Amino acid sequence: MTEAMSSRSESAGTDWRVFLGLALTISWILLGVVYIALTIGWGSFLSQSIGDVGQFLEGAFAPIAFLWLVLGLFLQQTELAQNNEAIRKQYEALQRTAEHAETQARAISANELHARQDTFIELAKLVGQQLEVISGLLFLSSQGPPGEGAVSDEEMDALWGRAGSGESGVFSRRLIGLRFSLGGVKEASDLFWGTPIRRRHSESFIQSFERLVHSAEDCDPDGMIVDALHGSAHGRIYRVMRELRPEGVAG
Repeated sequence: MTEAMSSRSESAGTDWRVFLGLALTISWILLGVVYIALTIGWGSFLSQSIGDVGQFLEGAFAPIAFLWLVLGLFLQQTELAQNNEAIRKQYEALQRTAEHAETQARAISANELHARQDTFIELAKLVGQQLEVISGLLFLSSQGPPGEGAVSDEEMDALWGRAGSGESGVFSRRLIGLRFSLGGVKEASDLFWGTPIRRRHSESFIQSFERLVHSAEDCDPDGMIVDALHGSAHGRIYRVMRELRPEGVAG
């Protein structure tokens, strides 16, 4: 902005119309001096009354005043045009700055979203392990030696080993298979809600899964992560638990 004002001042100071005005003014004054000297004489001119001298000077300098008035208008128009150009350039610069700031804001928002998603992925791993343990305890309660004994200790140890090695949904898939192998709704409901221990495990599973989904919603604007959670083995067994929950059980 300072450079623009400086350049306008320099251009105004070297404008050809200023030199033209100075030249015409000096020429007019010299012409008046010559006129007084040759026509009236300086003695007669100086012997005039102050009123007459004032009227003469007023008439003599009126064209000069008009000349500089016109020149001033032209110079002012040039200055206004330069100011408008400077304002336009400043506006364009502000627009570029605003666009750059908006781009930076979007980049910061995207980085923040990615950071929250990375944090959620780590959290989902921990919660997934917790859900796997809960579903394992639920499976053990119904099918292991404490329950019906349909699954031996050796097979349970193998399943726990697969879950401990990082395989996801080992027990949840088994529970889903059991749910559809049972004929009636009552038998399927008892698989998850038939005893106080199973009820406690099912309620803990539902609560943990819902909190995981709620955390996913905070960093999932497109809903893809939430859909993936509901489509996983844990998500399917969660829906089964809610569908088979008996009336009167808080949820």
